Amino acid sequence: MNRQAQAAVLFLLGASLLHAATTDLYLRYVKQGLRPLVLVAGAVLIAAAVATAWYERKRTRTQKRREADQDARHEADQDSGKDAHAHAHADADAHAHREPRVSWLLVLPLFALILVAPPALGSYSATRTGTALQEPLAYPSLPAADPLRLSVVDYAGRAVYDHGRTLHGRSVQLTGFLALDRDGTPYLVRMALNCCAADAQPVKVALTGRIPPVLQPDTWLQITGTYTPRHAKDPVNGGPIPFIEVTEAKPVAEPTDPYDESWNN
Repeated sequence: MNRQAQAAVLFLLGASLLHAATTDLYLRYVKQGLRPLVLVAGAVLIAAAVATAWYERKRTRTQKRREADQDARHEADQDSGKDAHAHAHADADAHAHREPRVSWLLVLPLFALILVAPPALGSYSATRTGTALQEPLAYPSLPAADPLRLSVVDYAGRAVYDHGRTLHGRSVQLTGFLALDRDGTPYLVRMALNCCAADAQPVKVALTGRIPPVLQPDTWLQITGTYTPRHAKDPVNGGPIPFIEVTEAKPVAEPTDPYDESWNN
């Protein structure tokens, strides 16, 4: 791939990053706090593409001037036969620098990045990965709202490691997607991440009580329920999975940011 093609690919990649960062598409790849870095990366790539294209254009003009000068000298030396040899050598160089057109296929993934938003990690990953629940460093006081809206990660941490002390007698509301274990146990799951989707890991809350009769994996639900001391072990890694006693469940749209970033806050 020649320099002009490289500049075009750099420009498209930078434009793709800017497009992702100026919309919600970047949330499918990295956490919310990395948005400025994605914007900067896109701007740097576009600047590099423009600089490469400018340099290549300048180099081409210089080369054309040199070839024009050589042609003038060749015309003066036509009788000596040097000009035919020089032209043949120039043609050989031109053919040597041609690049295969198939290299332009490299731009296809960039168009895919712009046009197609990849789905967030869901039940398939959650049921094949053990719960990544970590013990919280602290348990901040909770507001007096009813129902109390908590993240899946926050509820699970308080239920397991604080034994539900801050949850007793509270109506709790959680939002996540459904996953079904091999034995049919329903989980409400959020994929928690530290940096990007590549390191996302599930945190699971098992459901009991008034569970919907039809459970479709990857359906997003808003669960209202109460704390229960019941626990289970994750069949994948043996990690703790708390339960919640469901009193109401209703489907909701997938949130703009499908990942849970509680660990970063």
